[in-house]
Amino acid sequence: MALSKAFHPFAVIHDLKRTIVSIREQWRSTRRENERLRKENEQWRERAERLEREREQLREENERLKRQLDDAQRAAKRQAAPFTRGVRKQHPQRPGRKPGAAYGKRHSKPTPDHVDDVIAVPPPARCACGGALEVEKIESQYQHEIVRKTVWKRFDVTICRCTVCHRRVHGRDRRQTSDAFGAAAVQLGPDALALAVTMNKRLGLPHADVATVLQDGFGLQVNRSTVCRAVMRVARRGEATWHALRDAARRSLVNAIDETGWNVAAQLHWLWVLVTEQVTVCDILPGRGFAQASSLLGADYDGWLTHDGWAVYYKFLKASHQSCVAHLIRRCRDMAAVATPIAARFPLRVKALLEDGLALRDRYHTQAISLHGLWTATGRLEVKLDRVLARAYHDPANRRLAKHLHHERPYLFTFLYCPGLDATNNAAERAIRAVIGARKNWGGNRTQAGAHAQAVLTSLAQTAKQQGKNPFDVMVQLLCSREPRPILDVVPSTRSDSSPAPPPTRVPDRVHPSQANLAVSA
Repeated sequence: MALSKAFHPFAVIHDLKRTIVSIREQWRSTRRENERLRKENEQWRERAERLEREREQLREENERLKRQLDDAQRAAKRQAAPFTRGVRKQHPQRPGRKPGAAYGKRHSKPTPDHVDDVIAVPPPARCACGGALEVEKIESQYQHEIVRKTVWKRFDVTICRCTVCHRRVHGRDRRQTSDAFGAAAVQLGPDALALAVTMNKRLGLPHADVATVLQDGFGLQVNRSTVCRAVMRVARRGEATWHALRDAARRSLVNAIDETGWNVAAQLHWLWVLVTEQVTVCDILPGRGFAQASSLLGADYDGWLTHDGWAVYYKFLKASHQSCVAHLIRRCRDMAAVATPIAARFPLRVKALLEDGLALRDRYHTQAISLHGLWTATGRLEVKLDRVLARAYHDPANRRLAKHLHHERPYLFTFLYCPGLDATNNAAERAIRAVIGARKNWGGNRTQAGAHAQAVLTSLAQTAKQQGKNPFDVMVQLLCSREPRPILDVVPSTRSDSSPAPPPTRVPDRVHPSQANLAVSA
């Protein structure tokens, strides 16, 4: 009997072959799929490990920023500035002078030329053991002491009347502070008034503390209201000198300008400071704009202006500007401290270029490079900075810094094209720092008149100190002057007295070596 067609052996073998080929293709496809999945799994695992490392880095960065924020918040609540470095040295040096030969040169206070009082110190009756004492020699010891004593002075003033015009005329001693008689005949002397003004305006003591010092230290019975009125009186006498100092600053060829916050009657005002070579002028104004700056310096000022880059200062269109390099270096350093390693490259490059400019200035001052070499090196430095600023930056902080530097670019290296010009506004910063203690002690002024007195007396004291004079003597001179509004000798007489060199006739925004007339003064 013939085999059925459905069970033909060749057909079965053919079906088996096709099945085997299909199974083999499926196996190969499965193996390829498994290989693809294994590679994807490896990629996902590497990505997960990378994300875990980044997460750990972000966690550490977050913890560090939290600590810095906490430290900054706690420092802002302190009554005084934090002087601690935050981290102690691992192996600090031993305090004090070195022993033995490494001590260095020894100094001692000189013996006085004259002695006002000689006090004999007798020996004790007997030694501690009960034995008798025999004199060997006498050693001298000196004390430089103050006298805690108040002195009453009476001025017997001869009053006359003119036989021609019948006007009343009387004399005046140089130690008198006013011509008042009658109810105002009892007054404080010039030394007491000058000391009160010095403690209040230079040292930042409130009026009540000044009265306490005068009472406890010298036995001078005064009230804080008396001190307040005395300060206002001295300020009124010094107002003419203050106006003369402001005019001298406007005539000056070089000015450093700065401002800081100040309270007047619990309202925000601003303390403005102008510093020349010999003059410091302060004023407390209700705003921080160009109107206030021009009221102090003059809108048509055409000299050299050093400042911190505040946009208001660039409205002095006739002035030539120098933006403070120290502010930018500090900003770059602070940015690099909190940025990622890649983002920190830009501020570090800018910081290095600015520091190269300062080093170039120092080389010129030590005569290690000529004026032509200084200008050539400055041009190369500017090209490097332009290349750095030409790049695109993705970090937001870097974009803000680059935008600021694009604006400040013409004013960064003016001090190299004009040797003798300061690269920073440290002079104005130091002048402001002198009154920061007063702001911390009593917050500001209660009235606008008190704010003006603060500005006048601070200007006189800082100018006297700047010229090497004793501010206390300047206050005494102001009080004992016969004129009600004297102009003291702290005011420079000519323009050259308060500036190092003449400015160019027209100062462009970007100074070129051929236009830098200040270079000859270095």
